[in-house]
Amino acid sequence: MGKALEGIRVLDMTHVQSGPTCTQLLAWFGADVIKIERPGVGDATRGQLRDIPNVDSLYFTMLNHNKRSLTLDTKSAIGKKIFTRLIEECDVMVENFAPGVIDRMGFPWEKIQEINPRMIYASVKGFGPGPYEDCKVYENVAQCTGGAASTTGFLDGPPTVTGAQIGDSGTGLHLALGIVTALYHRERTGRGQRVECAMQDAVLNLCRVKMRDQQRLAHGPLKEYSQYGQGIPFGEATPRAGNDSGGGQPGWILKCKGWETDPNAYVYFITQAAVWGSICDLIGKPEWKTDPGYATPDARLDKIPHIFDVIEEWTKTLDKFEVMRICNPLNIPCGPVLSMKELAEEPSLRATGTVVEVDHPTRGTYLTVGNPIKLSASPSEVVRSPLLGEHTDEVLRTVVGLSDEEIAAAHQEGAV
Repeated sequence: MGKALEGIRVLDMTHVQSGPTCTQLLAWFGADVIKIERPGVGDATRGQLRDIPNVDSLYFTMLNHNKRSLTLDTKSAIGKKIFTRLIEECDVMVENFAPGVIDRMGFPWEKIQEINPRMIYASVKGFGPGPYEDCKVYENVAQCTGGAASTTGFLDGPPTVTGAQIGDSGTGLHLALGIVTALYHRERTGRGQRVECAMQDAVLNLCRVKMRDQQRLAHGPLKEYSQYGQGIPFGEATPRAGNDSGGGQPGWILKCKGWETDPNAYVYFITQAAVWGSICDLIGKPEWKTDPGYATPDARLDKIPHIFDVIEEWTKTLDKFEVMRICNPLNIPCGPVLSMKELAEEPSLRATGTVVEVDHPTRGTYLTVGNPIKLSASPSEVVRSPLLGEHTDEVLRTVVGLSDEEIAAAHQEGAV
């Protein structure tokens, strides 16, 4: 079998992270993604956070694999004609510009529908309709306005954003699903449609368990939150919960051997009720299995910090991998805190293609994240990101249908 999205052509008008995340997923699954970039400039991330002078940054290369690059000035007359032909020839158009940019280019949704009724036009927005719909949004703004920051961090500290890019990349993932769904719908109806995903909405979707807790607060305190056992009253909103598991089972990050010098010598440990007896035996507290103050989950609620302190005295005698090796056969849920360095060097992730090495003509070999979604009959491969305008003539010739003379004229006039 070929690639899952083979035969689908995507007009990629995206830049920076949220949109490129979406189109890279489509490219990994075999879609022909044509990335439109400004002549001589390209995606802003080509030059951002460079670690090697005068080559495309890792920020760009790791978000634009498997794509073709076409430079195009859509403000020029020739550029508008080329852009119109691309709309005619593509199945999907994706953009994450500020509100109104595509309309001001002269290509509102109504015109795109006229040009190609089968076109699926997908957009990343900062906000949906409402008081903020015309506002620009960046990663951390989305985390704050989507509810993530207010529920992240410790109770006695300020809101905290997470290092996981749930605003940008999280929205791109949501948008990719919307596009594939619209393509499936088009198979039955023959018609394209608009697909929109607001960053605020995507972050809120990823925070749904915190919205769950907001509603539960109306019926009493959240007993699985560690503050309940400490007698700290709840306010009107879902609180920050530190390292509480959020799944109804007490959990916390505990120190392991070497924590004094290694910032990642920690393990996440969950005191799941079903394996409480095994935990007690493991940490040298077999009497807790029958002690009325420890034997049941409700009895332990006011002792959670003390219980984790005792467990931590045990974990500090072992490294984080030893803790996992001992706990896993006992079905005790735990996991080591893995650094980016450890993940980059993990052989199993290399074997599955989750982490891959890619050769680049100017950068050399670099490490990147591969497709996290695995299809049994349609494997993904990671192809290096394109150089700026690398495929301009190729796309103009094979997709737009220009002759060599017309391509030369477009270059001469600065349209490409």
